[in-house]
Amino acid sequence: MDIERVVLSEKQKALRINLNQDLYGTFAEIGAGQEVVRHFFRAGGASGTIAKTISAYDKDFSDVIYGPEEKGRYVCKPRLLNMLNYEYNLMEERLDRKKHPTKRFFAFANTVATINFHKTVQGHGWFGMKFQTSPTGGPNTVVIHVRFHENDALLQHASVGILGVNLIYGCLFFYKNPNDLLLSLYDNLTRDQIEIDMIQMNGPDFEEVDNRLLSLQLVKNGMTDAVIFSPDGRNLQAADVLYKKNILTIRGSFRPVTKVNIDMIMKGFQIFEQEGRVEQDNIQVLFEITLNNLKSEGDIDEKDFLDRADILCSLGQTVLISNYQKYYKLVEYFSRYTKKRMGLIMGVNNLLDVFNEKYYRDLNGGILEAFGILFSRDLKIYLYPWAETEDQPMLNSINAPIHPRLKPLYDYLLFNKRIVDIEDFNAEILKIYSRNCLQMIKDGTPGWEEMVPTYVDTIIKDKKLFGYTGEAADKAKGHPTISNGQI
Repeated sequence: MDIERVVLSEKQKALRINLNQDLYGTFAEIGAGQEVVRHFFRAGGASGTIAKTISAYDKDFSDVIYGPEEKGRYVCKPRLLNMLNYEYNLMEERLDRKKHPTKRFFAFANTVATINFHKTVQGHGWFGMKFQTSPTGGPNTVVIHVRFHENDALLQHASVGILGVNLIYGCLFFYKNPNDLLLSLYDNLTRDQIEIDMIQMNGPDFEEVDNRLLSLQLVKNGMTDAVIFSPDGRNLQAADVLYKKNILTIRGSFRPVTKVNIDMIMKGFQIFEQEGRVEQDNIQVLFEITLNNLKSEGDIDEKDFLDRADILCSLGQTVLISNYQKYYKLVEYFSRYTKKRMGLIMGVNNLLDVFNEKYYRDLNGGILEAFGILFSRDLKIYLYPWAETEDQPMLNSINAPIHPRLKPLYDYLLFNKRIVDIEDFNAEILKIYSRNCLQMIKDGTPGWEEMVPTYVDTIIKDKKLFGYTGEAADKAKGHPTISNGQI
């Protein structure tokens, strides 16, 4: 059933579902009470919709039903999936299809931890829906992870109820338009109340859905500031990737990824793994693309985004999409999940931006406040040489043109080895600029293949990424060459 998206109250949504005699499902909720199913009971007509409701609150009792969790965590994705699969399969086993030929089954589940008594843990939760869109069709699954921002447990309980109703309603009525489903999750809610930082849609009705684009929409729509997806394109929850990790990050446009980018990450990684406070088997490498780097002519080009994602994923990289234009915001985000040593790999051009005071005018403490956030953490910057154009000398930590007013601060960080030069770089590739490479790909100019890593040129050609057509452009058009940045 596909209907026009109209923002309804949670009571109106619950009632519309209850009055549909073909919808029938189970509600399983752990933590924060049974806030979601309560809306359906109060709306009226729930006897035709609710097959069963359960609150497996006690851990031992929950383990008997859904099985024990290996890591002993109950607010986690594996527990949610176990709940969804168990409850949905139980409905199919116990209900005779001959008696219910038109019923569309669903199972809703959540596992939630709200803010603790001392308000030291803000609260988060996993919500999921497994559902049919036709009586004979296979089930789809939608899973989301949510962080709660309200400072009161009862307020968070109320948000749990509203969000659960929104998820159920969206899955049942907006499944043909995943973007509408995504937007509907915030009906009667705001970002000040909840932050949705992960979503995954799978099943026969979502075969054409690229979950990486859903991740992008979360950031683009302001539902969260950062999302992560794996090399195989799965959306990941940040804590599962970053918790207690030594995080090493490189930021860039990667349009396309060049040999310079790979040299930066490889040489930076070699230095980082030898650091005394870094565990070699506990390093998480991230390729970060900011939302600003994804914008083209004022808007985000989704095809261009997928081109970059395809390349990075083919190289086996984990990708972070963020709305953190300033590095101190990125480090603050990482600090939610780890207190271990972190590393940032950047070219001198990016370092000059870090030391540009104009980017911190919105902070009361200016650049000192930002640097307090950056370097109060166990953070090191690994600096790669850079020149703005091919005929200019290479800049490093020694000759970087830092403003005299900030030079003492810079010297302090340099002396304490918080800024470290990458010295073992490949000098033969320093004159490769990704913007030049991109223009050559678009123009069909030969030679760009030597600028990208092995096999990347084949991927670009086979998939026709970044505007590649295989045909040389009309030289009379005189495309200009751009060379003002390595990454």
